[in-house]
Amino acid sequence: MSCSAQIRIPATYMRGGSSKGMFFQLQDLPERCRQPGEARDRLFLRVIGSPDPYATHIDGMGGATSSTSKCVILSRSTRPDHDVDYLYGQVAIDKAFVDWSGNCGNLSAAAGAFALHAGLVDPARVPADGICVVRIWQANIGKSIVAHVPVSQGRVQETGDFELDGVTFPAAEIVLEFIDPSDDGEDGGALFPTGNLVDELEVPDVGRFKATMIAAGIPTVFVNAEDIGYRGTELREHINGDHAQLARLEKMRVAGALRMGLIRTAEEAATRQHTPKIAFVSGPKDYVAAGGKAIRAGEVDLLVRALSMGKLHHAMMGTCAVAIGAAAAIPGTLVNIAAGGGARSTVRFGHPSGTLRVGADVARVDGQWQVGKASMSRSARILMEGWVRVPADSF
Repeated sequence: MSCSAQIRIPATYMRGGSSKGMFFQLQDLPERCRQPGEARDRLFLRVIGSPDPYATHIDGMGGATSSTSKCVILSRSTRPDHDVDYLYGQVAIDKAFVDWSGNCGNLSAAAGAFALHAGLVDPARVPADGICVVRIWQANIGKSIVAHVPVSQGRVQETGDFELDGVTFPAAEIVLEFIDPSDDGEDGGALFPTGNLVDELEVPDVGRFKATMIAAGIPTVFVNAEDIGYRGTELREHINGDHAQLARLEKMRVAGALRMGLIRTAEEAATRQHTPKIAFVSGPKDYVAAGGKAIRAGEVDLLVRALSMGKLHHAMMGTCAVAIGAAAAIPGTLVNIAAGGGARSTVRFGHPSGTLRVGADVARVDGQWQVGKASMSRSARILMEGWVRVPADSF
């Protein structure tokens, strides 16, 4: 009987916002995994424990949800005015697939903190006490993120009294700024790829729906909750067990991806599960969040539910929050209409675990909407550090 010894790789397990994942320094990866390709993907699949037909990730570090099946690579940046390069991989649970098509906004907070923990920021730029500005190059989408990380006695301050709905314990606040977050890469173009604030989206075997399709933070397809039979107050248990409705929502996501020009054929969506997101919005209503917290209609501007990797997210993806903030700031989008219309620079929305405030600076330039930056607060904390072990023949 043949067997393969396990190897160990330096790794840090971190929470960032309402997500968590495995963090690696590029230089610590096995040599053949330091470049994009099959070896790197197979390594991360084995680290997380995918593909797992039992959807438990018992034999890996994943948590069997889209929020906990993530890997991150950081390295010193060679780009001017940036400290680190940050690359993010969303690992599928039941498929042998790692999606590199987008960013994770929640783990962006952890990327800033990890950069300091790992000594990737010039010590001369790190204050003894105060706020360290970490300049991050988000390599997946080619954008800059600025993380304002609290520092105490020259080290990252992780504990504090900042509370984030969807996260059990308070921690230190990290303010994130997503600079020019609209998608101007090779896949996208304008902030609104279709050229419209609202489109009629024809979905095969489902019907016709109004949709706002925006490429900010992460490409997102917004629809009205009422148009698809929801109130906007739903929690995970109301949706994730309804396989027929999840299939309908996936068809809507695919139709949006086609309309936005992110894929050429519907079949390509299987290789782009992380983007775009599908989300539904409604006006403010009373509801009870997942942790038992009562949310009153007067506390929020609108309600938003979003799906990640085919399931309703337990809170809200950070990048999708950027899309919400940008769309809410632009009069005429479905998000803006759900929030009551008019111009606004900030919005507080209700999600399955509570509420979140996000801001966006928008302007109309030469007839086109542009987003200068979007901002929100998150937190991050090291959960474990040391080595992760995988069989040597698994990648």
